[in-house]
Amino acid sequence: MITFKNVTKYYPTPQGRHYILKEVDLILPGDVNIGVFGANGSGKSTLMRLLAGVDFPNKGSIKVEGNVSWPLGLSGYQGSMTGRENAEFICRIYGKSKEEINEKIEFIKAFSELDNFFEMPLKSYSSGMRSKFSFAVSMAFDFDYYLIDELTAVGDKRFKEKCRETFDAKKGVANFLFVSHNLNELKRQCDIGIYIKEGKIHVHDSIDDAIAAYNSM
Repeated sequence: MITFKNVTKYYPTPQGRHYILKEVDLILPGDVNIGVFGANGSGKSTLMRLLAGVDFPNKGSIKVEGNVSWPLGLSGYQGSMTGRENAEFICRIYGKSKEEINEKIEFIKAFSELDNFFEMPLKSYSSGMRSKFSFAVSMAFDFDYYLIDELTAVGDKRFKEKCRETFDAKKGVANFLFVSHNLNELKRQCDIGIYIKEGKIHVHDSIDDAIAAYNSM
């Protein structure tokens, strides 16, 4: 379950405060997959960062029951480090043993299909390779909530299908919050939808209703 209590988030601009969320009180159930809708600039990625704890409200609090992934698709990797070094660094952050680190690094290398590029700096990767690497790292860890920001579009048709199969396997033990402009993918993956508009989060109890609201914008 995710609980918002009087949450306000804004950014200062020369024209004054730009509000992303304004005095939001909300409870989201913990047993559903959620599609996140909103116009460009409405605050979808900011919401993901708030849920992940890498950004903070100006006022109020957000409580998430369970552990939450970093926002998948929003890269925070070190470009001068190799894929292996980045993967090992993240494993150490999460307190993994040497044996677990080795297992996860082998999973990441195999899943990402980077081959020799796995031993090269990330700054030498194409955007598609970075996305594959980011997805593989995220899927190597178990979370109660996965925050997905436009990540399902990575790779060719075969790799996308592998990503979907991985999501389906994870959905048995975890929940997802998806930000995507691919409405078909959201309809396939999500149970309910939330819509961000003018500082408020509007909840739709079915993903079809959320898509209809988005299309009518």
